[in-house]
Amino acid sequence: MQSNRTVTDMNRAVYIETYGCQMNVGDSEVVLSILQKAGYHRTEKMEEADVILVNTCSIRDNAEQRVLGRLEVFRHGKKGRGTVVGVLGCMAERLKEKLLENKAVDLVAGPDAYRDLPRLIDAVSVDGKQINTLLSHEETYADILPVRMDSDGVTAFISIMRGCNNVCSYCIVPYVRGAERSRDPRSILNEARCLIEAGYREISLLGQNVDSYRWVNPEDATDTVSFAQLLERVALLDESVRIRFATSHPKDMKDEVLFTMARHANICKHIHLPVQSGSDAQLALMNRKYTREGYLERVAKIREILPGCAITTDVIVGFCDESEEDFRQTVSLMEEVSYDGAFMFQYSERPGTKASRTMKDNVPPEVKTARLNEIIALQNRHSLKNNEAYVGRTVEVLIEGTSKRSKDQLFGRTDTNKTCVFPAAGHRPGETVRVKVLSCTSATLISEITE
Repeated sequence: MQSNRTVTDMNRAVYIETYGCQMNVGDSEVVLSILQKAGYHRTEKMEEADVILVNTCSIRDNAEQRVLGRLEVFRHGKKGRGTVVGVLGCMAERLKEKLLENKAVDLVAGPDAYRDLPRLIDAVSVDGKQINTLLSHEETYADILPVRMDSDGVTAFISIMRGCNNVCSYCIVPYVRGAERSRDPRSILNEARCLIEAGYREISLLGQNVDSYRWVNPEDATDTVSFAQLLERVALLDESVRIRFATSHPKDMKDEVLFTMARHANICKHIHLPVQSGSDAQLALMNRKYTREGYLERVAKIREILPGCAITTDVIVGFCDESEEDFRQTVSLMEEVSYDGAFMFQYSERPGTKASRTMKDNVPPEVKTARLNEIIALQNRHSLKNNEAYVGRTVEVLIEGTSKRSKDQLFGRTDTNKTCVFPAAGHRPGETVRVKVLSCTSATLISEITE
């Protein structure tokens, strides 16, 4: 019979599962860096782990339900093994002590408590369940070099800021990630240099709202760095390395960022610009701080300064009091912009948000579903039409990996974020190749490498 292990044993193994956005993936890489310095090593096999951590998302209810389901699996897997199970991230910050009522959970740590994880884990075996969900006004983990958990070695992400100040009425993020904090640009540039030296060919700068990035030197308030300035500094490190960023906010995106993109060929010509709704009434209820007209002006400016730039978006249907006319305004805006892609959702009320406290989730579920299905079908038509414009063209692609459908096929993306699939022809991930687009679907450009 296998003897119980404790987390104070040498050579401790940690297993990490991550849910949610790419920022959560970045946080898991920070966590792994912290734990490696404390004597842990990563395992990809849950049954080998002394510590199991699940990094969570609270943006929608179904994300939390998936985590609760996984906790049941962890509970059964830890029996008699002395394994410590911890919940990290947004769900930990939202539910706090309530999570400790779950029999599987030994510790809870919010997004600003990762430096405390080694102590929390060790304390579990001595004092029982542990929690730290204190939010910080300063923590950016700027001095921690993340341990990359990806497998492709081609693309990587750098978190340039934490938190959010926008307080959109439907959104839980400001409550679980705290106030906005911009990271020291020197640490960002150092991390980018390390990635370039390690052979990465594409770097994405991440933030809840990158356009509001503004670092102020604590020793000299006149020394500031804007997002456009940061973007340019990263781009200049190595002009053969692609640079991307997300997410932009329509109220904050400045022309300076667009002109910076235009000046540097290695800054990818793709902007993710969430609209959420095409109705001014809905935008006001959502506290988005821009109008339909203002949003369309931003789109027009993007297309003026960056011809051919791909634009993607987020859309919510069925928000509080959304009328049929409100929804039709969203449909008409989508038709006017003709997005290259969109993440589309029906509204899911999140406890603790302004909407949950002061508004009624009063659009019937069947109406939400019908509206969502309609815009999904519309977006599929737009995506197909936009992709069809690439057929016959030759484009440059960064190879990211092997196609899931065939080991003889590779896939990569154009700088406008279009996914291309093509025969390998002896090429490998990390290479940049030119491909001719032969045909397409709404999601993929079917291509072949040109010599």
